[in-house]
Amino acid sequence: MVKKSPLDDPENAAHAWARFRQIMRILLTVTVLTVAIAVGLLYAYNGAISVHFYIAVALGISFTMLLGGGLMGLVFLSNGTGHDESVDNRLPSRDEFWTPKDED
Repeated sequence: MVKKSPLDDPENAAHAWARFRQIMRILLTVTVLTVAIAVGLLYAYNGAISVHFYIAVALGISFTMLLGGGLMGLVFLSNGTGHDESVDNRLPSRDEFWTPKDED
């Protein structure tokens, strides 16, 4: 029988998603500050290049930080709530398929 996930409880799920939103708000603030510093430094050292360059830099940094942070936040959400332990993994272990002759 499949174990019940702690996220099935509405109270636990609400708390977990509130924590995730808090992490994302902090990440958004850090991202905006990082983009502002990066664009400011680029302008200070390179002067007025094309506006498209600054837009590309801002979008690249923002996308990378928010995507990476969002995925890590989901990992923290899944692990912190016990959702990972409720997964039923019935795959055989590696030892069942391994034989000494396969290691050549």
